[in-house]
Amino acid sequence: MLRSSASVSVRYVVLVLLGSLPASAQKKAPAPAPLSDAVTVLRPAEGEYFGLYLMGKKVGWLNATAKLNQAGDQFTAVNDYHFKILVGTRTSVRLLKETKVYEAKPNGKLLSFKLEQAGDGGEQLLEGTASATGMSVSRKRPGHSNETFSMAAPLETVEDADQARVALKRKKTVVGTIVDTTELKQYKVTTTAEAEESRMVRGVKVKLQKAVTISEKEKVPTQSWFDEKGRTLEVRFGTTMTANAEPEEVAKRFDVVEVFGLTRVVLPRPMPPSARQVPGSVTLVVSGLPEKFRITTARQIFKPLAGDKVEVLLKAAVPEKRAPRPLSDPNGGVNLESNINVESNNPEIRATAKKIVGDEKDAWAATKKIGRWVYQNVQSDYGSSSDRSTDVLKTMKGDCTEHSLLAVALLRASGIPAKRVDGMVYVMNEDNVPALYWHEWVEAYVGEWTQLDPTFGQDVADATHFGVGEESNAEITPLIGSIKVTDLR
Repeated sequence: MLRSSASVSVRYVVLVLLGSLPASAQKKAPAPAPLSDAVTVLRPAEGEYFGLYLMGKKVGWLNATAKLNQAGDQFTAVNDYHFKILVGTRTSVRLLKETKVYEAKPNGKLLSFKLEQAGDGGEQLLEGTASATGMSVSRKRPGHSNETFSMAAPLETVEDADQARVALKRKKTVVGTIVDTTELKQYKVTTTAEAEESRMVRGVKVKLQKAVTISEKEKVPTQSWFDEKGRTLEVRFGTTMTANAEPEEVAKRFDVVEVFGLTRVVLPRPMPPSARQVPGSVTLVVSGLPEKFRITTARQIFKPLAGDKVEVLLKAAVPEKRAPRPLSDPNGGVNLESNINVESNNPEIRATAKKIVGDEKDAWAATKKIGRWVYQNVQSDYGSSSDRSTDVLKTMKGDCTEHSLLAVALLRASGIPAKRVDGMVYVMNEDNVPALYWHEWVEAYVGEWTQLDPTFGQDVADATHFGVGEESNAEITPLIGSIKVTDLR
């Protein structure tokens, strides 16, 4: 679970960390038109390397570069990052390189992008080309036919390539849009220039410029600090992850990080047996949980306590309302959509769903069939991951994210609205420490919303499941290391 959250967290906010405009280009290449502030701001000519840290442990590195072409009319920004962590006893490596090309003039348009992914999560190459009416995207994956997708014309401009430095240069807030190349969606991004700060850097007190960036997707403030030469010293992604400027040879040294043990939430004692029953319930007293995560549902009821503590009653029960499929999505259709990752319109996904469900009309009965099929047929293999449902169908192995991703695709293909739920689940591992571990499961609409766990083979996800987000949304990242359970009953 976390390996997805961590990578996604860094992926969207490191777009503020760009590299260099070569000095030779500034001096020798005459621009045919005025250049954007994103092109002319101060930044290191050689690009920048960063060590990426999760709760103080190095889990990756990033190289960010940028350059103006020889003709002076296009600006290219490249973010290349690597992650390596232990998932159980297995080493998980993720590689992602994103290249975006813009018009170099003020408010220059995004012209094209290339996204190269490898390692854990699967390989793919996405290449997008913009036109006046939209963007055409091709996808190539080993073992799959080439595909083409269409999306709306990108609203992203060259200023969005480096909002932090642009906001500091202009001394005012910059509002723009970022094309999320992993989802083929666009999100509003805002960066605010804040007051200078003094900090000790290598024993010397220096003044640093600070910018704060927030995306409408993650909703987690990203704080960036720059020196007077435009060099990035540090970036904080919420409270959990940081990027520290480091020489290349230092940035590329990894710590050995076992992600489950590092990020779990230890409980004061084991959960009662009633939490495992259906119907069943358990009450937790939690601290460090911001109000925006306290979303009351039929399964979770919150009660504020003194200080920053909150009581949450977790419940599980078999759904009472049943309806025939296909059903309409009570949330407007998003939970029936086929997209680049949840490929519910893919012929192989649809054929598999039909084989599993057959002529079953009752949505709840069909949901149970799909959940049980995924549990019985997808091999639990932590550290063997796929980010797309057709890749899971091909490998038939993975952890909770793969089980949930395939189940959601099969449910949507069967006319049942469904989404993934991010949160924590109770596990007692070999060390006999009762704890909540980060996990992902499924919520389906069968006449009412119900949750199931295809990883553990639960028709109804029991009350030990504590949800804090949906659809692998990276906004849960700030909770890692800060949320605590002080009591339970």
